[in-house]
Amino acid sequence: MPTKLHRSEWHKQRPTSSSERPESNAPAAEDRVDGLRAGLALFARRPHDIVRIAHAAAVRVEIQELVRWAAARHVPCKEMASADLDRLAGSAHHEGLCVFARPRPWLPAHDLADLLVMNRATAVALDRVRNPYNVGAILRCAAFFGVDAFLNGAPAPHPELSPIAVRVAEGGVEYLRCCRTTDLGATLSRLRARGVHVIGADGHTGSSVRGFAFARPTVLVVGHEREGLSARVRAECEAFVAVRGAGKIDSLNVAVAAGVLLGELTGR
Repeated sequence: MPTKLHRSEWHKQRPTSSSERPESNAPAAEDRVDGLRAGLALFARRPHDIVRIAHAAAVRVEIQELVRWAAARHVPCKEMASADLDRLAGSAHHEGLCVFARPRPWLPAHDLADLLVMNRATAVALDRVRNPYNVGAILRCAAFFGVDAFLNGAPAPHPELSPIAVRVAEGGVEYLRCCRTTDLGATLSRLRARGVHVIGADGHTGSSVRGFAFARPTVLVVGHEREGLSARVRAECEAFVAVRGAGKIDSLNVAVAAGVLLGELTGR
């Protein structure tokens, strides 16, 4: 059965891992993962990182294994009224499940290079893609098509993944190795020096993604929703690919375009 906690006690719950060393400038001690599929994917991939769980009565059946696991390991797990769960999540879009966990591991850039080179792997890089719904949809597509890693590029401070993006990814984030950088151009330059191919998505290029000969290892770079790829990032791309349409409108939503491009990348 779920552990019963007084509300004040519930909000004070924190990880108790001996590896924690709180610092005044340390990042948040917990990530909040909202959403049924996102929360269950976290349970499947990183159960050791889960520190507490809150859920609605409506999802009891779907999460019964998670609840049993939490009870066996004395992990706080509380069933809440919808209004209380809304307040905890700061949104009504939690699908009845909020899982709090130790922060997800971020892969250092040099380890990303090793992963790509040693496994002839693929990654998707985001150049200042800001809308969390777009970010989440892209990561869902990347996991669906078997992409190995995700590189998030945005100005300082280090770009994080919002709970919205994680929820929209429907668990896909847990199946990608995640890396981040505040200087995507420089990071791509270092990857290229290791033999990684960097391909940019550009709706105005003359090269269609259909039939494009992707080499391995490869990073596909997707740009800002309105501005596209920045000049520094473009300079690191060895080729550009586009999704060709019927010509009635000149562009796709960035997440839709990324899904088509990633399907072509992994299919070849």
